[in-house]
Amino acid sequence: QVHVVESGGGLVQAGGSLRLSCEVSGGTFRSYTIAWFRQAPGAEREFVAAERRSYGHTYYSDSVKGRFTIARDNAKNTVYLQMDNLKPSDTGVYFCAADSTIILSTLRDPRGYDYWGQGTQVTVSS
Repeated sequence: QVHVVESGGGLVQAGGSLRLSCEVSGGTFRSYTIAWFRQAPGAEREFVAAERRSYGHTYYSDSVKGRFTIARDNAKNTVYLQMDNLKPSDTGVYFCAADSTIILSTLRDPRGYDYWGQGTQVTVSS
């Protein structure tokens, strides 16, 4: 059974930084594409970033490109999301998702991921 656990959320002022962690247990970690999504109150879940399995390629939404960095540590079965220069619009619950069969064309679609964490709250004050 696959378990996904996020950590690292919190309250930060605009311009500050946070690092989220996503630990995936069960299955073969290297075989998973790992993605981060976020959801603000009343909004749909939106794609933030992903690292594609096997290839190591990274993908970002336009709203976070240049400010967020996704990185994988296979030795720790963990993916990190370093978030710098945070803005109030980055506020939301951040979810980590994993899947071993997702393809490039559906990488940004949350419906394509089988395994999800419980989410971690990120609040950016102005």
